[in-house]
Amino acid sequence: MSTDVFGLRGKRALVVGGGFGMGRETAILLGQVGADVVVADVDQARAEEVRAEVAATGVSAHAMSGDVTVPAAAVQLVQDAAAVLGGLDVLINIVGLAEWSYLMDMDDGMWERQFAINLRHHLDIGRAGARIMIDQGTGGRMAFVSSVSGIYGAPFHAAYGAAKAGLMSLVRTMSQEWGPDGVRVNAVAPDCIATPRVKAGFEAQGADTNELARNTGISLCRFGDPKEIAGPLVYLCSDLAGFTTGQTLIVDGGVHASFPHEMNPFK
Repeated sequence: MSTDVFGLRGKRALVVGGGFGMGRETAILLGQVGADVVVADVDQARAEEVRAEVAATGVSAHAMSGDVTVPAAAVQLVQDAAAVLGGLDVLINIVGLAEWSYLMDMDDGMWERQFAINLRHHLDIGRAGARIMIDQGTGGRMAFVSSVSGIYGAPFHAAYGAAKAGLMSLVRTMSQEWGPDGVRVNAVAPDCIATPRVKAGFEAQGADTNELARNTGISLCRFGDPKEIAGPLVYLCSDLAGFTTGQTLIVDGGVHASFPHEMNPFK
């Protein structure tokens, strides 16, 4: 009996934004379940560090760098990864970044930057990956990182929220257009995940993430760990999710399930 329950042993995987945080954990987990991995990041040194960690799991691992907000560079990165791996079966894109501003104060530059890093490049990466997967004749699996900011309103980070909402719509369309060729496309929508960048941002404001988690509607009363996003991403690209496509899996510690009104008088 096969023990490869994920069906990812020997698969060829690219993790874009794999140099730290959720991307690092995703790349390592792919290695642990037997996939060969290209770790891609804007910072080559970070990519190399994670590549070494992935290689330590016993799989083939490679590091690449590139600025995926530049369309030509995004496409080239996917093509180079497929060339190194000898094909492409799994594509996971972690890259994203929020900027903060009131709507009335937001300039055009922020709006355009947020759409470039949180939406536009997902199209470039996705199309490049799909072309390879379709040409191979074997199909493939893709997973993108959206956000609950694209589901709710997004006060003080409207451009980020709008772009992430667009990404969820794009994922649904990708799944419809590429599904007949065997390409599955899904997304994960995290809430508060304690990545190094997120923790540093809150600490710079003098905020305690543990206290915030207890008072902001997170049912589990804590921020998520980057590993807890890696798991859903790898699951969505595994054989366990073989009939799942066009979906956005909300991973938010229970926030989305919360009753919106204060019910203390009835306790």
